[in-house]
Amino acid sequence: MKVPFPLSLKVSVWLLLNLLLLAAGGTALYLRQFGGGWDSLAVGALGDRLQSHGNALVAAYYGSTPEERSVVLAERDRATGAQHMFFLNTGQSLAGAAFELPADFARELRRGPPGRGGSFRGGAGGEGPPGRGPGPGRFLHRDADGTLWFGLRVPLLRDDGPPQRGTLVIRVPGLLPLFRLYDLLPWLGLGAAAFALSVLFWLPLVGSITRDLRRLTAATEALALGRFDTRVPDSGRDELGHLGRSVNRMAGRLDTLVNGQKRFLGDVAHELGSPLGRLQVATEILETRADPALREQVRDVREEVQQMAALVNELLAFTRAGLRPREAELAVVELAPLVAEVLAREDAAGTVRTELAAGAVHADRVLLGRALGNLVRNALRYAGPGATITLRSATEGPEVLLAVEDDGPGAPPEALDRLGEPFYRPETARTRETGGVGLGLAIVRSAAAACGGEVRFANRAPHGFRAELRLRAA
Repeated sequence: MKVPFPLSLKVSVWLLLNLLLLAAGGTALYLRQFGGGWDSLAVGALGDRLQSHGNALVAAYYGSTPEERSVVLAERDRATGAQHMFFLNTGQSLAGAAFELPADFARELRRGPPGRGGSFRGGAGGEGPPGRGPGPGRFLHRDADGTLWFGLRVPLLRDDGPPQRGTLVIRVPGLLPLFRLYDLLPWLGLGAAAFALSVLFWLPLVGSITRDLRRLTAATEALALGRFDTRVPDSGRDELGHLGRSVNRMAGRLDTLVNGQKRFLGDVAHELGSPLGRLQVATEILETRADPALREQVRDVREEVQQMAALVNELLAFTRAGLRPREAELAVVELAPLVAEVLAREDAAGTVRTELAAGAVHADRVLLGRALGNLVRNALRYAGPGATITLRSATEGPEVLLAVEDDGPGAPPEALDRLGEPFYRPETARTRETGGVGLGLAIVRSAAAACGGEVRFANRAPHGFRAELRLRAA
């Protein structure tokens, strides 16, 4: 069985792939501009933004009184989620949180300002662009756990002397603090807003397409069940609207052909009814008056006439059930008295068990009685002697389920999908004694449709057969 893949999901996946392609293009431009690896965070515009952040912090720090300086660092730590520390280039900590510096980072810090040593690429930083280091007066290190350490060479003022050479160390423990440090959250918000707007922009189109397709699917499924009066609402001037109008024309044509065929069968059956009735009476009279040597042949003729009369009667019942959907007057039908009446008519009151949990349905009483009678007769005919036959009802939400079950041999699996087709009989049922003419279950299907319900056929495990009527609960 194929897993369903809705059209709306396909469009959503395609939109996501489009956005990922745009993101990949933006990443490629970034790498071309700044190069790959973690060193790129301290190069070009990103490095200048980091340097501006450091210079602003130094100005705020030394523009405050000694008592306020710890508050300045703490507030900056809370705002970014990173930790800021001031070190002398000798490695001595002056202010900020107390963290042990990575060994490679500490060696670079003690190496001094640019011009006194090479550029630093410690830890998992990777390589920067050819011929470019992390930037003048900047170096970084990345721990194995992903923590980034930035070093910015800055002058550290003293109250009693000239500035000292120092370094602002910024410890960034994750991506969110990194985004806050570079002030990238507004850009991420802008990207998320663009994605949301793209989805909202596509939703009306996708919704209209899937809505039209759902209508077409429901209409074609109803047509497959024989409800040829089904129509698709006119949905517009596009291809789906044209398809809907084509389905409507097809449904109208099928309705005309099928109902015309049923009317023809009904007219033929009706016209044959009177002659066959007279012929039955004549053969019965002839059998009583015939020479004893000929009575066997006359009896055979009478049985053939009875078979023809039964066929005509079933044709009449089938055509009447099939032509009633628009004319059927649905009313509240109490199940218990109807089931008792059906079992008495089929002489099955002592054979079929009943388990009626539901009380009433909306249906045409005559058609529903005929459908139940055919199902009971079908079970008595094919379940075999000694089989257990049960007629039960149950309420399932807005529907009532009526089922006739037996523990007989069941139907051939390949025949289940065709049960209910007019004149169809499984090969195992093609006998004069049990085969019928193939209209019993077709009448059940037509009667169920006329009552606004449906019928399903299935084999039971480990053996047996189940016919299920679903009707609207009263």
